[in-house]
Amino acid sequence: MRRFVFLVTVFLFAFAAAARAEPQWLTLPPTPSLPQAARSGYAPVNGIKIWYAAFGAGAPVILLHGGLANSNYWGKLVPALARRYRVIVMDSRGHGRSSRDQKPYGYDLMASDVLALMDYLKIDKAALIGWSDGAIIGLDIAMHHPERLTKLFAFAANSDPSAVKDVEHDPVFSAFIARARTEYEKLSPTPNEYDAFLKQITKMWDSEPHWSAADLAAIKVPTWIVDADHDEAIKRDNTLFMADSIPGSGLLIQPEVSHFSFLQDPQQFNADVLHFLEHVNGK
Repeated sequence: MRRFVFLVTVFLFAFAAAARAEPQWLTLPPTPSLPQAARSGYAPVNGIKIWYAAFGAGAPVILLHGGLANSNYWGKLVPALARRYRVIVMDSRGHGRSSRDQKPYGYDLMASDVLALMDYLKIDKAALIGWSDGAIIGLDIAMHHPERLTKLFAFAANSDPSAVKDVEHDPVFSAFIARARTEYEKLSPTPNEYDAFLKQITKMWDSEPHWSAADLAAIKVPTWIVDADHDEAIKRDNTLFMADSIPGSGLLIQPEVSHFSFLQDPQQFNADVLHFLEHVNGK
């Protein structure tokens, strides 16, 4: 009898704990690690050094991380893609292991870094998977250099600063920004400059991009506009505006996740990316 009571107590405790558990869109799982790379190093790009790593073999797929982050955030996606594709990750200028110069941050400049790395790696064109700033960079390339992309999966992008929510007091974003500082201090060649780095990136966020419906309508690269149903940072109407403005684009809203979908539900995120790569006709 006592064993029965004990088991019932354990069950009720576990049930209560599960009931108290936060939904996954309110969590920030740990930053994963990248698997062993087939090739990695520093590419001399636009007067700076861009860190990159390559995995697997096949058609090239470039992964671009979000602002303040680094390529390690793709640690759950890379193994899923590297079985079928040549996957390239890079740390954006001033992020992660990459250096920067005195030029102010801007999406055009960061897009030119991606193209220069592609030249360095002798990649004529590639599919691009971007998250947040990485997705904005992807859209910039799709507008101005469509010949370099086969297709674009743009997750959690915005077309105008007014489309970004106030995340100053959001607990998940606050945790991310605190984590970003720790990771910057660990990885960066300038580990003591995080505050200046954050200030400069914030200035870019406050002033870029400014894309009209006509700008977006010029995109001819096969594109999916993707976001999360609980994105803390991006206003839904702007996501819909971008999808409506880009001719022939797909729209995907991932359920029960946030701006950090690929950490919160990597199985769902990976499956969506694989479906996109395998079933959307590229150019």
